Amino acid sequence: MRYYSTNGEAPIADLHKAVVKGLAEDRGLYMPEEIKKLPKVFFENIQDMTFQQIAYNVASAFFGDDVDLDALQDIVYDTLSFDCPVVNLKDNIYALELFHGPTLAFKDVGARFMARLLQYFIRMEGKEQVNVLVATSGDTGSAVANGFLGVDGIHVYVLYPKGKVSPIQECQFTTLGKNITAIEVDGVFDDCQTLVKNAFMDKELNNHMKLTSANSINVARFLPQAFYYFNAYARMKAMGKADNLVICVPSGNFGNICAALFGHEMGLPVKRFIAANNANDIFYKYLQTGIYDPKPSVQTLANAMDVGDPSNFARIYNLYGKSHEKITSLISGATYNDDRIRESMRECHHSCSYILDPHGACGYQALVEGLKENEVGVFCETAHPAKFKEKVDEILGIDVEIPERLAAFMKGEKQSVAMSKDFVDFKKYLMAR
Repeated sequence: MRYYSTNGEAPIADLHKAVVKGLAEDRGLYMPEEIKKLPKVFFENIQDMTFQQIAYNVASAFFGDDVDLDALQDIVYDTLSFDCPVVNLKDNIYALELFHGPTLAFKDVGARFMARLLQYFIRMEGKEQVNVLVATSGDTGSAVANGFLGVDGIHVYVLYPKGKVSPIQECQFTTLGKNITAIEVDGVFDDCQTLVKNAFMDKELNNHMKLTSANSINVARFLPQAFYYFNAYARMKAMGKADNLVICVPSGNFGNICAALFGHEMGLPVKRFIAANNANDIFYKYLQTGIYDPKPSVQTLANAMDVGDPSNFARIYNLYGKSHEKITSLISGATYNDDRIRESMRECHHSCSYILDPHGACGYQALVEGLKENEVGVFCETAHPAKFKEKVDEILGIDVEIPERLAAFMKGEKQSVAMSKDFVDFKKYLMAR
């Protein structure tokens, strides 16, 4: 498979280069030149397949030209040691629980898959250490840190905004040590993301150390998240609920919904999609006006979606030929401020006895308001509510139980490096490694 840059000014890359390099030379994001359709028989029998079997079929279409199929199967089966069920909340609204991985967040699949795929390429090359730079607004950092923890030949640097991730999220990537370094940036998520992108473009730094990214800007991070949506369709089909299916994805950097859209291009029978935003409503306004106008992010209850310039907009824009009409024919938007998020969490807890986290609440509310007659809606509950325990407890007046896996992180000692948002300081730090 060949990959081009969304900016159109970089050389064509193979999968190996796209994964190891992360970002194209012209600062664009890599896109596959071709998206293969899955055969009709796959969808006819999908309800009888396991999550691992479904994912292997999808992965083969994405990566099978570039990765040995036996090795690819090992990567997929190692990545997916858990299931992601759909839970009926009320009427035709279902929650797709994506928080059953190691860090109880949806990004576990993409992070672990990328770690294994990158290790596969490193072993083929037999070359020097690869350094992974990842900016996080919350769950990406913990998923990547744990997905790559202890992986030979790879060191991970997690950049996160000081004071703007939940205490439990922070514990999940600052207490690990080994090949994981946490960098606490005095700024917002967009500052962290800018530091990472500038690092990729700095020739002196890239000559000093081999760099790649594990954010959703990397094709190996975001594409495997398509597995979720094929599995959701299978589970809904098994219940006889797959007709007129609407998928709603809480969206920040738009990697997750982008993966769902790639799945749709592969033939996934979804009627339409909803991108649910918090107060950072850049994409929502694009849908209304056709104008993409990125702005500095604002801090909200749903902190993992606090993104003012979502990277993966470029992929969505390219996927549909830069046509606002095509994009809006398939994707609608919703946006919710903190007060509305609180109300949605309380309403769902009262009417459904279900505990939403603030991000899932955006997805739930978008379906409550936007689902049409005869449609069935599935929204992503992207992280376990205990990851946002202080907020959830206060809003719902309850005491969310902390799963054992999360509690174990909280017992560790914080290890982080303080950093300004000035690239000169960040480069100086990396050049000394």
